[in-house]
Amino acid sequence: MTDPIADLLTRLRNAQIKHKNSVNVPYSKIKHDLVKILKEEGYVSSFFVSDDEPAKKIINIRIKYQGEEPVIKQLKRISKPGQRIYLPVGKLPRALGGLGIIIVSTSQGLMTAKNARSGNIGGEVLCEIY
Repeated sequence: MTDPIADLLTRLRNAQIKHKNSVNVPYSKIKHDLVKILKEEGYVSSFFVSDDEPAKKIINIRIKYQGEEPVIKQLKRISKPGQRIYLPVGKLPRALGGLGIIIVSTSQGLMTAKNARSGNIGGEVLCEIY
């Protein structure tokens, strides 16, 4: 798999279209950190790591809905393996004027663009979620 983050976002998007309650994705540290941010920001209801078989860890993500509509309206991958997007702290974008979140990979780990701005850190802009 060339782009595990795009795979995670696509699995979430497809599960929401089919009105699934949860989705399983293969485990990686970056996916775990990304889902943790989604949980903290209120875009998913919960998640847990299933390590029944040590070689096949899985992240189970419970999708959050408001009535019949999913909380996440759009998932957009920004930096891709073919074209990495690195931005300094002053040029970090805002999603929907601050209503959504931008996830940035920094030297201090994954964080939202808002947290990166407050910590005066730039980095690779991974995705936009609202």
